[in-house]
Amino acid sequence: MKLVYVLNTYPQRSHSFIRREVQALERRGATILRIAMRGAGIAMVDPLDVAEDARSEHILDQGALGLAAAVARRIIKTPGAAVATVCLALAIGRRSDKGMVRHMVYFAEACHLAKRVETENAEHMHAHFGTNAATVAMLASALTGVPYSFTVHGPEEFDSPKGLGLPEKMRRAAFVVAISQFGRSQLCRWVGPKHWSKIHVVHCGIEPDAFAEPVPVPEGAPRFVCIGRFAEQKGHLVLVRAFAEALKDVPDMHLTLVGDGEMRGEIEAAVGSLGLGRAVSMTGWVGEERIRLELAEAHALVAPSFAEGLPMVIMEAMASARPVISTYVAGIPELVQQGKTGWLVPAGDVTALAGAMRDVARIPIARLSDLGVEGRRRVLGRHDIDQEAARLAGLFAASIKEAGMG
Repeated sequence: MKLVYVLNTYPQRSHSFIRREVQALERRGATILRIAMRGAGIAMVDPLDVAEDARSEHILDQGALGLAAAVARRIIKTPGAAVATVCLALAIGRRSDKGMVRHMVYFAEACHLAKRVETENAEHMHAHFGTNAATVAMLASALTGVPYSFTVHGPEEFDSPKGLGLPEKMRRAAFVVAISQFGRSQLCRWVGPKHWSKIHVVHCGIEPDAFAEPVPVPEGAPRFVCIGRFAEQKGHLVLVRAFAEALKDVPDMHLTLVGDGEMRGEIEAAVGSLGLGRAVSMTGWVGEERIRLELAEAHALVAPSFAEGLPMVIMEAMASARPVISTYVAGIPELVQQGKTGWLVPAGDVTALAGAMRDVARIPIARLSDLGVEGRRRVLGRHDIDQEAARLAGLFAASIKEAGMG
């Protein structure tokens, strides 16, 4: 199969799951061209991301003149399709908070993408996220006739489905992927029942070999780790408050916050105002090796999100045989099971989150180990990247066959 993966910003530090998916498909023999609108614009920490960046094309590197030339070539080559695609872009732009001018930029990006698809004789395009990358893929499909699909993660797509043109994108797509059954249910809300059969669940995956020998849960003072972007939806401020409450009863606990983002200043201020300086560490962004080390040294992962898709860090923690404390949000309860693999608490509930952290601190290490082992069994059974890539490859193959592209 000759595929084009269409992405917004790639690679990104928090999107290693896309890299794993692409590489798993390549192991199955697919040829994949990575085309993103832009690069991350910051230095990559992980050597795997550095290598992936070198393999990726970035449309906006063409500059305004390059994109204008792509538009001109497309109008000359297929004027009817170009006009129809402009109308489609404007129709979606009218309903979007991004506006029609931005959608004309998407049209220009689609013209460049269409050229690359045709040059490479690609048979299918796949976008990650139902936002602008899916828009560009849809427009490029309208220009070329090459089918497209896209994976919806959430929560952004579920916040503004009509503004993103999600119903139109789903109707025109060969198929749509949700990363959880919850995600699929949300997509079914925005298209008629006749389209439901094209919405499939394909999980984001982990590479089991990377977690082949989990380290036993350590003895000693309770250690928690939270891994993720410092953004409102991740619930860090609730976590800091809950940790402060739990620390009153278990004064030797420690919390490590791995990540960075726009809320770093607010989180640091909360840590300082609550007098947690010695009990809370912040690492910034780190590579996959360091993440596995932090998980190995922790007694549990804490993921206190307000809104999610299904976080990769939960899968990685469970593969590391660590119990998880998280929230009843989106697809998380499909993986984390209360009392079996960890704890689930209501999102935003400081008292419940503090209580779960006290539980981790007080129960025997053997019990934590049992929770971790069950979590590892569950995640390896549901989120093996090669198994999930096989499902996705089957969907690509069916689309290519139906479109007569193969």
